[in-house]
Amino acid sequence: MEFDHAGIATDDRDALVDLYGTLLDAPVAHEERFGELRVAFLDLGNGYFEVLEPTAGADGAVTNYLDRQGPGIHHLALRTDDIDDALDRARAADVPLIDEEPRPGAWGHNVAFLHPSATGGVLVEFVEH
Repeated sequence: MEFDHAGIATDDRDALVDLYGTLLDAPVAHEERFGELRVAFLDLGNGYFEVLEPTAGADGAVTNYLDRQGPGIHHLALRTDDIDDALDRARAADVPLIDEEPRPGAWGHNVAFLHPSATGGVLVEFVEH
């Protein structure tokens, strides 16, 4: 597995994209509206910053995170060539899964999340391109 991206929750995607774009000389590689979220991926050369902003009136995981924690790192994503195998390894290690099966994620990738209660408080995402 390799680092894929860090998901950063914010209530102002455009301002954070502008800031990181300037600070890190990181161009926007991809933007989309995905479900309840406005998403932008900034290309760091060896991975991405995924900037996540809930749409107005949205009620979901990122909205709940912002309400509890405020803006910040929401999750860390690891790229895998075989997401089913990655989930099987997590099960074998008795790591509780948020997603028992892969589901569609941003940018058309398959994703699955591990519960942070078993990963040192970090929400870990497996991503299969």
